[in-house]
Amino acid sequence: MQQHAGTHTTVLLSEAVDALFQSQRAEDTPESGTYVDGTFGRGGHSRRILSQLGSQGRLVAFDKDPQAIAEAQTIGDARFSIRHEGFAHMGELPAHSVDGVLMDLGVSSPQIDTPERGFSFRFDGPLDMRMDTTRGQSVAEWLATAETQQIAEVIRDYGEERFAGQIAKAIVARRQAGGTLSTTTELAQLVADTVKTREPGQNPATRTFQALRIFINAELEELQQALEASLSLLKAGGRLVVISFHSLEDRIVKQFIAKHAKEVYDRRAPFAAPQAMKLVALGRIKPTEAEVAANPRARSAIMRVALRTAEGVA
Repeated sequence: MQQHAGTHTTVLLSEAVDALFQSQRAEDTPESGTYVDGTFGRGGHSRRILSQLGSQGRLVAFDKDPQAIAEAQTIGDARFSIRHEGFAHMGELPAHSVDGVLMDLGVSSPQIDTPERGFSFRFDGPLDMRMDTTRGQSVAEWLATAETQQIAEVIRDYGEERFAGQIAKAIVARRQAGGTLSTTTELAQLVADTVKTREPGQNPATRTFQALRIFINAELEELQQALEASLSLLKAGGRLVVISFHSLEDRIVKQFIAKHAKEVYDRRAPFAAPQAMKLVALGRIKPTEAEVAANPRARSAIMRVALRTAEGVA
């Protein structure tokens, strides 16, 4: 099978790393401290972080993708370590030991552009979509046994697809007729035959592929776990930086920051002191027009930044 994988252009590279480093240091003073890159990908953010860390700095990265792990192992730097795990596992690091956490969500260009990974309807490949190809079910395996209602709920909830019910029925009907869905092309064609209307310029299968990828990798559940873990990891004054690429992710990040950026009163104890806020929202940043023109995949990116307060930090 022909390889289409290309290079990955890191979105909001300078903005994210600048937001991560909270110290007001002089221009030529290297950063110290310990940082976490929750999604190594192809290492764009990690390499930029390392370039600004001093000799005492440390960077711990996480990724589920074996290809990302292979890329990370080319970094010969004693300050850097990589863990072959999803970023929800960052909670295993010592509490209040980290000065900054960066999470760049979504799929990297090499993942999308490699047909064997099955992420894209643009190339014919196995219907896989697993971030970690060493474990778990592929999309094809799940679709081979899932019930109509299960499939419809996934496509509706994770893809915001209004034709989810019809697509799910078509998938199950094909299976009952003895047909299989084992390739990206087969699924994309089934969706195109089922969805008769679509937004101009968008492939009919876009939302379905997004939904199945998010579901099979438990992306939203893992994001929620990682955000909670970041609260216990960050030192007072530490930064949380999250780049999301679709509304479901951004909504979770926005609501998480908002929840912890206000005092909480216990209605059962109206005279008790409120629980102090744990985060301070520092802003929302989108790519510039120039970045989007140079890298169209950046167009939907939203970066949110928050500061960890001293509440609950020993």
